[in-house]
Amino acid sequence: MVNDLAAPQGYVRTYLDNLTEVIQKLDAAALERVIDCLRTARDQDKTLFSCGNGGSASIASEMVVDIVKGASYGKQKRFRMLGLSDSIATITAYANDVDYESVFVEQLKNWASAGDVLIAISGSGNSPNVLRAVEYANEVGCITVGCTTSESGKLRDLVRLPLLVPSGHMGHLEDCFYMMTHILCYAFIEDH
Repeated sequence: MVNDLAAPQGYVRTYLDNLTEVIQKLDAAALERVIDCLRTARDQDKTLFSCGNGGSASIASEMVVDIVKGASYGKQKRFRMLGLSDSIATITAYANDVDYESVFVEQLKNWASAGDVLIAISGSGNSPNVLRAVEYANEVGCITVGCTTSESGKLRDLVRLPLLVPSGHMGHLEDCFYMMTHILCYAFIEDH
């Protein structure tokens, strides 16, 4: 990727061109499988969970808003969804009193049951707290979805439904994670 600060137009064009290449390689069939999974969970009154760290936490939180409000408001069938990254008090309590690797899995132990869906987001695919949550969710019979890179990391092989981005560039990963979560949400928002 070109990073010529003297020519910002060149940088912008290069970033957009590289991102366009990555987007064109996303697996539409994988997204359709996750949409079907979310539809089944909604129709069976199961709960959706999301988690991530840093930028991925923000994406996980926005997805909750889009699902709980956008994909549910005014609809006969509504979604139930909780963002495991959203309660800073809960996260800091576990991080301080237990360890940071426990911040998501311990919340799942309060809520998750078979048939629920965990959507885990990790650019590296190696966030220990995300991986522990996925391992637990798998153990109790949840359906696990992972937004991560296709290039490395444990998350892609640990989840049942991987949504892989063919890039190691964190900006492109997060751009695609936002886009993929919007596709998952708008499939229901625009479903009349």
